[in-house]
Amino acid sequence: MATHASTSLPIGLPALPGDVRLMNAVAQVVLALAAAAALALAVLWLMRAPWFAIRSIQLDGELTRSSIHTVRANAAPHLAGNFFSIDLQRSRSAFESVPWVRRAVVRRVWPDRLLVTLEEHRAAALWQGEDGNDRLVNSHGEVFEANVGDVEDDSLPVLQGPQGSSARMLAMLRRLQPVLASQQLMLETLQLSGRGSWRVALDSGALLELGRGSEDEVLARCERFVRTLAQVTGRYKQPLAYADLRHTDGYAVRLRGVTTTIAAPAGVTKKN
Repeated sequence: MATHASTSLPIGLPALPGDVRLMNAVAQVVLALAAAAALALAVLWLMRAPWFAIRSIQLDGELTRSSIHTVRANAAPHLAGNFFSIDLQRSRSAFESVPWVRRAVVRRVWPDRLLVTLEEHRAAALWQGEDGNDRLVNSHGEVFEANVGDVEDDSLPVLQGPQGSSARMLAMLRRLQPVLASQQLMLETLQLSGRGSWRVALDSGALLELGRGSEDEVLARCERFVRTLAQVTGRYKQPLAYADLRHTDGYAVRLRGVTTTIAAPAGVTKKN
């Protein structure tokens, strides 16, 4: 008896027309865009909602020249936005524009607070630039604007030099001061010419011509001068008026009240 095998073939659904498929894809894209837009609007509304307004600003840092009230009063009018929308970079600039504030770090603290850490300028010297305006130099060698009258009682040394030389001059000042102080010489003004020549004015009114060269070379000349100065002033019992340290093998000095050229210790020339 013969056996007949039967094979069943799947019957496929008819394919959708191309324009229908395109319409479905477009509809899905439109729905996705609409959902994204609705979500963005909701987020934007939440960001602008009064529930997220900045309600307090906490200031941290050691302030000696400015009070917290002064800093807040000067910076707050320039702050805009709520917890989410406030621009931290612009906020930092607002705080750093306050006199005596060198650096500000601004952070959000959930849910409605700003934490601002402040670093104040520490005045190290007065700056008298080529433009004739008096400013201040901080402990980092940076020139900054502030009320110079605030530090009149601090007896700060004066730096006079070309624009952009404040950091270099402060470094030299810090090396020269202890050398001079070893002989009770108080540096009042340090000058640097456009050609790189150094000059010191002491609080006694005496002038020291240090000349040009590297910091080490200038400092070595100053140390040599200080080591032998007491021999000159002690011998003639007259205060120093002027010293020229630019000589290779010695220096020249002028003492007040001495009117003749005389011999000085080895390596030293004394002038009237």
